Amino acid sequence: MQDYQDVLAEILIDADTLQARVKELGAQISTDYSAEDLLLICILRGGVSFMVDLSRHITIPHMMDFMAVSSYGAGKREAAGSARVTLDLQTDIRGRNVLLVEDIVDSGHTISAVLQMLETRQPKTLKVCALLDKPERREAHVPIHYLGFTIPNKFVFGYGLDLDEYYRNLPFVGVVDLDKYKPAS
Repeated sequence: MQDYQDVLAEILIDADTLQARVKELGAQISTDYSAEDLLLICILRGGVSFMVDLSRHITIPHMMDFMAVSSYGAGKREAAGSARVTLDLQTDIRGRNVLLVEDIVDSGHTISAVLQMLETRQPKTLKVCALLDKPERREAHVPIHYLGFTIPNKFVFGYGLDLDEYYRNLPFVGVVDLDKYKPAS
């Protein structure tokens, strides 16, 4: 595995800026759900860092659950709108206020499919909180109710986003230098 510094083109969002925005989102969510029951659902694995930090800034009582969803199969992209749940929720969301916490909304196909599936479980409300949004890549409509940052169409990693499954632990969001990056085989 290459050292991330060898393939880092730039730091797109530094750690202080990230944490300040996550704190603002937590305050807004706390206000919006002040008299409500709230369940955060994290899409694994990329959303974990964001959800943990966000949860620390949500000042009202809330619960958390996790799900894993795959939009790829046999080494190639599945049909648009299809998503396979590889780890389902442990919590019944019927009648609950659900906030789906996602690291990045890119094409929108996976998150759109997840929203459709969760809607069938009859939550009271179902909203999306995304750290990053790449609107240039959007192919499926995704309503984002709470957004950290809108970013350009660049290959990013860090703060939950992986580079060949590594570097999710970095405290910033960086851009990959595609001229220097060699994908793991």
